[in-house]
Amino acid sequence: MKRSAAVVTALLDGLAHAQQRRHRRSISGFATTGSILEPVVDGHRLINFCSNDYLGIAADSRIVAAMQSAAANWGAGAGAAHLVTGHTHEHHALEEELAAFTGREAALLFSTGYMANVGVITALAARGEVVLQDRFNHASLLDGARQSGARLQRYRHADALDAARLLESSNGKTTFIATDGVFSMDGDIAPLLQLAALAAQHETWLLVDDAHGLGALGAKGGGCLELAGLDATQVPLLVGTLGKAFGSFGAFVAGSRDVIDLILQRARSYIYTTALPPAVAAATRASLKIVIEEGWRRERLASLIARFRSGAAQRGLPLLPSTTAIQPILLPGAAHCMAASRYLMEHGFWVSAIRHPTVPAGTERLRVTISAGHTEQQVDALLDVLQAGVAQTAAGEA
Repeated sequence: MKRSAAVVTALLDGLAHAQQRRHRRSISGFATTGSILEPVVDGHRLINFCSNDYLGIAADSRIVAAMQSAAANWGAGAGAAHLVTGHTHEHHALEEELAAFTGREAALLFSTGYMANVGVITALAARGEVVLQDRFNHASLLDGARQSGARLQRYRHADALDAARLLESSNGKTTFIATDGVFSMDGDIAPLLQLAALAAQHETWLLVDDAHGLGALGAKGGGCLELAGLDATQVPLLVGTLGKAFGSFGAFVAGSRDVIDLILQRARSYIYTTALPPAVAAATRASLKIVIEEGWRRERLASLIARFRSGAAQRGLPLLPSTTAIQPILLPGAAHCMAASRYLMEHGFWVSAIRHPTVPAGTERLRVTISAGHTEQQVDALLDVLQAGVAQTAAGEA
């Protein structure tokens, strides 16, 4: 099919008609110095309730200072891939510190979380094998399985019994059970204890992408694995993202020294891309120290989540059952969901509308995310505007 200008226009028009065309909003600055939770968009100050800066440290002065100092020493970019000349002391030290933090022998930095998941799966799975995944896994895990040449099988969301059924039929060829720790659109947590038991029973690897849990959950910030009491033997492959609770950028995989070395040798998304800027690695080392030492941030986050959920219940808001910083409000119908998001923005709050194909049609939602950097007053004000906005847009749809 020829992709003429008319065809492209028609495709874009189709997305717009289905309420699925995406648009970016440009932030011109921040209303409060040292916080990304109060952006200025089109001249209007907003309270950001869709950021993944769960601990409120992305603009922490200590992290900023570490980045500035490293940039003065190392420059703005790494200049090459890790296996050429791009691997600096800052990268190496961060890998060692991440390995220690996660209780594993080694860690390997990737430039993005997407590249980490694709790299790990394509390095370790091959044609003729099976990669078993939760149906609601992040796109990067699903795409990694497809690119590996292995057969992708998907079990029902958070259903360990369905995973067991598929494992029994795979004839021992399953390379991975792969799952998100916290599911990014629903905010619920995978049944990791059951999945770890299945992986041990069938002698297969369990890969957990704890992008939204690591740093934000657990007394020590160990994420979903800390909550479940699982160690490196039970979960041999842990992927973490540094652009969420850590307030920086990039990602990593942690595991045994030999497995990490094998991924380094074979992961194309690691080998054939420029390394993170050394200044970003230095900033992440500073943020990791904050994550480890300032447990009060996780306590505050948990308190604000409880406050939000209690207030939502009192107002009759249709929350999904999440105990994490991700608090989705189910508003089926793309037009309804988009209208509610616009209402919130008009009243000073930035909350993203999540639509198909990111979530199944009919399960559209406002994805509220809570940060330790929010105040109680901001949470209460959001709840009031949500109540009014949901009611008004629902009436408009009727």
